[in-house]
Parts: sequence; C-alpha cells; structure tokens
Amino acid sequence: MKKLLLTYDGRINRAKFWLAALLYIVIAVVVGVVFSVLWTVFPGEIGEDGTYHVEGIGALPYVVLGLGYVAFSIWSGICVGIKRYHDRGKSGWWVLIQLVPLIGSLWYFIEAGCLRGTVGDNRFGPDPLAGQTGATA
Repeated sequence: MKKLLLTYDGRINRAKFWLAALLYIVIAVVVGVVFSVLWTVFPGEIGEDGTYHVEGIGALPYVVLGLGYVAFSIWSGICVGIKRYHDRGKSGWWVLIQLVPLIGSLWYFIEAGCLRGTVGDNRFGPDPLAGQTGATA
C-alpha cells in the first residue's frame, strides 16, 4: 500500500486506481470516527448556525489530525494520479488538468479512471498487466 499511495514512480492500472479511491473513502470514514471520539474527549460547543467550535489547547488534536489527513490526501492523490497518467503514456503533469474549471475533473475521471493504459512497456516502466491473461484493467 505504501508504494501505491505514497510514491509517484512507475505505472498502475485502473483496478489499482479504483482500489486507491476505495482506500481514500475508508480513511475518510476512520478520520470521521476519530473526530467523533475526540469530541467526547475534548468537547466544544455547537453554535446556533450548527458549526462546531473548540477553543484553546483542546483544538490541537483536531488541527493536527485535520492537517495530517489533508496533507496525506493531497500527496497521495497526486502520486496515484501521476502513476495512472504514466500508465496512459503521458507525463504526470497531466494531473493538473483537474484545475481547469468545468471540464478538468471530468477529463481526469475519464482519462485516469476509465481508459486503458498503454499496452506493453512505455517510458515510465513495464506494463502493470504484463503476464495477466485476459486482463483488461
């Protein structure tokens, strides 16, 4: 999992891309549960507008967990996207297509999540499906 989520070298197929997406969902649920447990240990106040407020040193665990989760998610998402674009035979810089308003996210979804990678070795490494019979991922 470390190689899948935290490095940007090599290639991954669609199946591993979607496995990473599933892992992000699981991690988000776990972080949400940890936030709920933290709320029982370091309670705050719920404002009239429905927002949660924790002040002082009690806010530190929330800040550390929140920033750690965001940093992990951004780095890991970029790494997974780069490897997926590498499988398509393109530069990892293509992950920045997501920053284009309106069409960027759709383009990324189709390119990284739906289209097959290049068959055989390319300049980014060996085919992740090499040796698998009948594989279309």
